[in-house]
Amino acid sequence: MYRAIAKNKRNTVFIILLFIVIIGALGWLAGYVYNSWTITIMTLVIATIYAVIQYFAASRLAVSMAGGVEIQKADNPRLYRIVENLSITDGLPMPRVFIVNDPAPNAFATGRDPQHAIVAATTGLLDLMDDSELEGVMAHEMGHVQNYDTRVSMIVFGLVVAIGFIADMFLRLAFFGGGRSRDNNNNGGGNPIVLVFGLVAMIVAPLVAAGVQAAISRQREYLADATSAMTTRNPDELASALAKLGQYGRPMQRQNSSMSHLWISDPNKPGMMSRLFSTHPPLEDRIARLHEIGGEF
Repeated sequence: MYRAIAKNKRNTVFIILLFIVIIGALGWLAGYVYNSWTITIMTLVIATIYAVIQYFAASRLAVSMAGGVEIQKADNPRLYRIVENLSITDGLPMPRVFIVNDPAPNAFATGRDPQHAIVAATTGLLDLMDDSELEGVMAHEMGHVQNYDTRVSMIVFGLVVAIGFIADMFLRLAFFGGGRSRDNNNNGGGNPIVLVFGLVAMIVAPLVAAGVQAAISRQREYLADATSAMTTRNPDELASALAKLGQYGRPMQRQNSSMSHLWISDPNKPGMMSRLFSTHPPLEDRIARLHEIGGEF
């Protein structure tokens, strides 16, 4: 467990550096094509500023995109007390608790560290789960906080948003770009190199984003499941909750692929490539592992 936490802290630094390198490389290419190194410098400066802002603001952005509303104990004593008891059991600070008004049963956690953690549950989850199952789900989310998965997920969230922004920027440059290019002294929009790069960026960027999400998220889900089992000493209840998510789950009303890896269950409508780029392991595998853990207690 402690090795996993240390690895997550190292991954955070690596992901931020990778983010800067990717943005810098794209900025260098744009500067080379347009024969203006000012573009490269500005891209690096903006990327650095964005990384800092993202580190402190991504959790609030994620909650806002999900439509979460913060609650106190009087607003929903059942959910609040479960989270409060789990934070005491784990020896963690009490996170801020949010409810998302959505009939799709789901939950997520975010925040750069346990001192700035946020956990959220949908109204659909609260309606579907009994108390023990809800405790298992929220223990899973608190496990993400305890293991510093939320920090890694937050940076990945920012990276995915940035890649989408860059793809859109290069696509616009490809068709409407201005300034003098290296190979064309007229409008950059007529440069076939920029046009081809913009089209490639538009196609590749979402695939890269999906790959990053999937690679980082899958093992984090297994670890959070195991953490939930250790906390509650009742892995069968989380297995029961996951079975219900598989049976009654549905796409979220406010779908956003850039934060799909934050949720306990994939909130997006499945597609042909969903298994390849899924940010979550199959529910059947997770349930089987939990039953195996239960046999060890």
